[in-house]
Amino acid sequence: MLTAQQALDHLLSHAKPVEESESISMQATLGRVLAENVSSLVDVPPLDNTSMDGYAVRTADTQNSGSILRIAQRIPAGSVGIQLEPGTAARIFTGAPIPPGADAVVMQEDCAVPEGVTDQVQVNIAPVSGQWIRRRGEDLSAGKMALTAGTYLRPQELGVAASAGLTHLNVKRRVKVAAFFTGDELALPGEPLKPGGIYNSNRDTLLACLRSLGCDATDLGIVPDRLDATRAALRKASKDHDLIITSGGVSVGEEDHIKPAVNAEGRLDLWQIAIKPGKPLAFGAVRKSDEPKEGEAWFIGLPGNPVSSFVTFLLFVRPFILKLQGREAKLPQSYLMRADFDWLKADRRNEFLRVKINAVGGLDLFPNQSSGVLTSASWGDGLVDCPPGQPIKKGDMVKYIPFDALLK
Repeated sequence: MLTAQQALDHLLSHAKPVEESESISMQATLGRVLAENVSSLVDVPPLDNTSMDGYAVRTADTQNSGSILRIAQRIPAGSVGIQLEPGTAARIFTGAPIPPGADAVVMQEDCAVPEGVTDQVQVNIAPVSGQWIRRRGEDLSAGKMALTAGTYLRPQELGVAASAGLTHLNVKRRVKVAAFFTGDELALPGEPLKPGGIYNSNRDTLLACLRSLGCDATDLGIVPDRLDATRAALRKASKDHDLIITSGGVSVGEEDHIKPAVNAEGRLDLWQIAIKPGKPLAFGAVRKSDEPKEGEAWFIGLPGNPVSSFVTFLLFVRPFILKLQGREAKLPQSYLMRADFDWLKADRRNEFLRVKINAVGGLDLFPNQSSGVLTSASWGDGLVDCPPGQPIKKGDMVKYIPFDALLK
């Protein structure tokens, strides 16, 4: 069996970022991936300015505490002052440009205005040159790179782009993913359940995961457990998509048609991965047409058990999609945390246990770790990455991966 890292490395060695991009309004780029480096159009800030409300002064006039200066001008944000003459100060407000001649700002809490006097200020703490001054271009200078290609655009990146004077950004097109689900026992919520039937939870879980990653996700529904139906679904999915995701049918039973279907429509590797939950994983590609120049759509087949499907998506499909998007593709950082539980029946596989942070900063374990109990993932807020053959005793430090990091 492959280790989780071996399987991930193999997947990522095949993934290539989509090439197409589009220029769109910056306000529409949230959650998209930058396709090219962008540089600032302006200096940020455009002028030396104050980071405090207070008084702009010359340090030559304020070498001793208690110096009294004449207030010669008032500079609110959005205004530009005049030359600061010796022996004078400028009343100044946060964000306002530093007047010529001034080399420091004294915040108003360190000053006093003598009683009954409106045009003088007493500087009670001698400033140093440069104090409370934000220099022109200290954040960005005109022509300097503001954001790099491959950046996932969050609200803070949009703020940087706006401060740089940009109105449009060139972003990668969305990765297009088709998903379908196999199993004659499956029904959609709202439909009557036949004897032996179950509702398809993987459909909503996986489509939500895809959309949370910014994918253009197409739901092709439930496909009957027949080879011809599975092949037809693969041909339909391959036409306009970069990746096909399936759930179920990747074992070796008589009703598991994914392997022969993908082999007939393309090529397939069927792996046994040394993880729990989520042992079977299929990877390959499906031809878009009989013309080789039309290319292929990647294929990843996930197990059918709900927790297995969810965990293998997080561990393998998510990084694969990140690379297709042109983003950094690796598992999120894990954190050492204290286990407040015993897990003494160590498995020979790498286990991913559903846990939740408790009120005293430790980790509690969901009591039923079965791959069919999806409530364990809803109850929990992350996974413990438990190495093969390693039991966990209460008080041990373990590797914790939060769901928030795996789902963003």
